[in-house]
Amino acid sequence: MKPTTRGRHLAVPAAVATGALLLAGCGSGSGSDGEAELSVRSAYMPQPVSDTMAAGFLTVVNKGGAKDELTSVTSAAAGSVTLHETVGSSMEEVTSLDVPAHGQLVFKSGGNHLMFEKLKSRPVQGEKVTVELHFAESGPVTVEIPVKSATYTPKTGH
Repeated sequence: MKPTTRGRHLAVPAAVATGALLLAGCGSGSGSDGEAELSVRSAYMPQPVSDTMAAGFLTVVNKGGAKDELTSVTSAAAGSVTLHETVGSSMEEVTSLDVPAHGQLVFKSGGNHLMFEKLKSRPVQGEKVTVELHFAESGPVTVEIPVKSATYTPKTGH
């Protein structure tokens, strides 16, 4: 039997259409070039020595192709949580910090950090402090920050 070309002619457009649908799906999911894909790692808070203030550290990871901006942080544990940027030896409060596309925003001891002010109670080692990170484009991200010893230094992540 001689194969016909009729079936082959129908198969080619069907394969092209299927490939186009698959490629279209690649651009609309998380991590695409058009949006940020945010997660948090390496979060910790050294047990504060003050009854009213504490610092917090974490890394915001963006696997997506668009940058975003951390605009605020809220927590029921404090009257306010502010963003602080360290440049050289100078620290200042800022209203937002960039989270680059395919990059990260790092808060670490001696660098950028979260400042918890007007603590409602003093967090102790072993507890967790819940925060909500707010971004310019992405939805909020809730993080539970473990309270570590006052002298804790992370081995990895920062």
